[in-house]
Formats: sequence, structure tokens, C-alpha cells
Amino acid sequence: MQPWQAGVPVTLEPGLRLVLAPNPSPMTHWGTNTFLIGQGAVAVIDPGPALPAHLAAIQAALAPGERITHIFVTHAHLDHAPLARPLADVTGAEVLAFGAADAGRSPRMAGLSGLVGGEGVDHGFVPDRCLADGAEVQGGDWSLTALHTPGHMGNHLCFGWQDRLFSGDHVMGWAPSLVSPPEGDMTDYLAALTRLAGQGWRRAYPAHGAPIEDAGQRISALIAHRRMREAAILAALSPGPATLETLTARVYHDTPAPLIPAARRNLLAHLIDLADRNQISATPALHPDAEFSRI
Repeated sequence: MQPWQAGVPVTLEPGLRLVLAPNPSPMTHWGTNTFLIGQGAVAVIDPGPALPAHLAAIQAALAPGERITHIFVTHAHLDHAPLARPLADVTGAEVLAFGAADAGRSPRMAGLSGLVGGEGVDHGFVPDRCLADGAEVQGGDWSLTALHTPGHMGNHLCFGWQDRLFSGDHVMGWAPSLVSPPEGDMTDYLAALTRLAGQGWRRAYPAHGAPIEDAGQRISALIAHRRMREAAILAALSPGPATLETLTARVYHDTPAPLIPAARRNLLAHLIDLADRNQISATPALHPDAEFSRI
């Protein structure tokens, strides 16, 4: 059951408020979680889609005398980034992110062509300030640490807040992340998950869905899920070469029809990762229309 209503601010813990955007969908769950951190000088994480009602709701969540001083964006997708500039215009706050929509893309993806992709990218997004991995930003009563976590998207950042993690779309409790090449990279995604798994996060606040109370356990479960998908792909290739369409039908046979396009993109990301690790080959070349074989 949805625990909060779009546009109505909810206090999750001292110093942390949430305003849910009214953009529910099969890919966004209840909608985008916009977080407000601190009191007085307030930071916003993921202002969300460019909806006037959500802009008004974020402003209405402020107490008298409070102001927004920083706007953090986890990544440049249309359900996270577009409201950053309008919110900055009305508040004077600085927009901070890893970089523009194509920042952080791996050489692996940059070297491939014909991957299609581009789902939901905010191509016009440009931050005022780019944050490197490990950068710390302090406000009146808060401090956030930027963690570059590419995979779902090359410019994806998570943000550490003491022992809590604002995990964007990298770690969610209700579903695994979409990893769609060339913006998404499965090799980078798993590497970033493994890094987060060793950092002892007590709780995670994802950009969609409910807070994750045991963040470490969830991160480990997501790694195991991806390894299970990888094993299923290799097993599906055991009888012989197969196309992306055939493999999707075999591996995601129990997936609801509306989610099959996303499943196909995830599978392609796995295939690129497996090819990079010399476990499979693609004929005539690594491409969505190729024929894939085990090595």
C-alpha cells in the first residue's frame, strides 16, 4: 500500500522530509521521491519531473523562514532532473550533479554503436557544479558525500548522509534497476553495487518506493539477483546460438508484458558485460540484432 500521498510532505526522521511527485508508472512505482534535508538552509535531492504542481508542493513543504540552498540530482533522467532548473530559478539555489546526461559513460559503451537506448534521458540537463566521487557538500546542519555509482546511468550519484544512503535508482526496494545501454552499463552497475555493499549503510532512501531498512542486505540481494540472471542467460545459450528476442522470451518468461521492453534492455546489458568478460560472443558484432553464443 502506498504510504504517502503525492504533494503532501512527510517527515521520515529528524531533518529529513519527503515530497512525492505525482508521476506514478510501471517504471517509477508511486512516483519520484523528492527529499528535503536539514532545517533552515535546506538541500533538495531529486526535484523530479517538470510539473508545476510538484514545484509548488516542494516550496510549500518549507517552514517559515526556510530556504532551499542546494539542489542535488542523482542522474539526468526525466523523472529526476527537469525540475532542477525551475526550482533553482525561484530559489536561487545551486544545482549539483556528477555532470550532464552523457557524463560518466564508460569507454565500453562509447565504443559500441547501434545500441538504441536513450529512454527517458533529460538531454538538456546541465548542473551548475559538477561533483566528483567523494566530494563533500555542507549546509547549515547537514553534510552530504557524493558517491559516483554508474550503471543505471553513467552520471548517477548516490549521496551519503551519516550512515544513511540516498540511493537514487541504483538501489531500490520494490524492483531492480533498469540498466539500458549505452546510458546504462551492467559491468559498472555491479561494480558500484559491490562498492556500496562494503560501506555499512544502515538505511537507504531510494528515489522510488519506500525506505530500505536493511540497506546492506538489499544490496547483497540485488547482486545475487544479477548473478542469477547472468546464470540464466548462459543456461539459455547452452542449446546453441540465440538472438536477443529469443533469450528475452527464455529468461524473462514470467515477466509481465508491460515490463518486457525493460527486461530486453537489461538482458542486452548483461550480454555486453558477458561479452566483455569473454564468456559469450556476438555475430557479426555486438549489437541488439546479433546472434549470441557461449564461448
